[in-house]
Amino acid sequence: MNPRRILTIFGTRPEAIKLFPLLHALEGDSRFASVACVSAQHRGMLDQVLTIAGIVPAHDLDLMRPDQTLDALTAALLTGLGGVMDAERPDWVVVQGDTATAMAGALAAYYRKIPVAHVEAGLRSGNIHHPWPEEVNRKIIGTIAALHCAPTETSAAALRRENVDPATVHVTGNTVIDALHWIVARSEADRALVGGLAELEARFAGKRIIGLTSHRRENFGEGMRAIADAVRRIAARPDVAVIFPVHLNPNVRAVMQAELAGLDNVALIEPLDYPHFARLIAISTLMLTDSGGVQEEAPALGKPVLVMRETTERPEGVEAGTARLVGTDADRIVAETFRLLDDPAEYGAMARAHNPFGDGRAAARIVDLLAAP
Repeated sequence: MNPRRILTIFGTRPEAIKLFPLLHALEGDSRFASVACVSAQHRGMLDQVLTIAGIVPAHDLDLMRPDQTLDALTAALLTGLGGVMDAERPDWVVVQGDTATAMAGALAAYYRKIPVAHVEAGLRSGNIHHPWPEEVNRKIIGTIAALHCAPTETSAAALRRENVDPATVHVTGNTVIDALHWIVARSEADRALVGGLAELEARFAGKRIIGLTSHRRENFGEGMRAIADAVRRIAARPDVAVIFPVHLNPNVRAVMQAELAGLDNVALIEPLDYPHFARLIAISTLMLTDSGGVQEEAPALGKPVLVMRETTERPEGVEAGTARLVGTDADRIVAETFRLLDDPAEYGAMARAHNPFGDGRAAARIVDLLAAP
């Protein structure tokens, strides 16, 4: 019997992080012939993960261009990924999450009647503009997919409410926990992988570190300025330091450099590779973020997460108590941060809450689903 041909498509660093455990599992399984294709929607940050995880894509479309519009990107993705599918003729196409690459990959597969497996299926905020355009991307994929790998029962229930066939919906856990366990073990075995933060760790010794990420499109403009204002006020505390790997997008960089550069207790640094980002979470007291993945990763290391968004497609963290929505109002961000810094009971309740996003075995479950008749 010929091995089942699996084409896995991704383009951003978060997708690569969440898919490399699955790619590792597929490569080691004789039931499959695994082919990886990257769009390079995030070039440099994607390549970091590929190198660390030892992933060599068979296809690299390298589609990202400066100031590229979403419609131009989508058009290039649709035709580029379609060409790869025509060449590879896979039995399954695997996409992850909610990026333009994932959405276009699912649509191109649909046009060719190739079944789609959606990793991290069923996330919903209920608002098509928050996060934008991710909420619509994942709803489109949810309409197309033949296999829905939901990270939690909440995600599975969201799909069933949309009349997705329950037989196609499976709770697998989130592969990001698989990836985090893998990289922490690698870093413990090889400390050189995370040595790049040593200088900052020494500089901020004795202070409570707050890890910060911010890049959401819906926060561009006023939201970014409010986040910068909050960070300035938080970092005025002598017992606190903020480490901020600043996203490459100029809508983020311009604001943060103007507002925060030169502050003693704020380190604006280049984006971190995956081992160093895992290390940042590990050394932080708490995480401030508008990212999706951090809401899953930080609780796995016992770190509370304050989410600088009005809604989240990961309500499980809020319900479990590992994450709290604080929006982009500067006063509220400051107040909620200080509450965790100053109230040990509040902090302990979040830090010790059960992580609802998985046990580190999601990739193995997904592989078995792809092998099913």
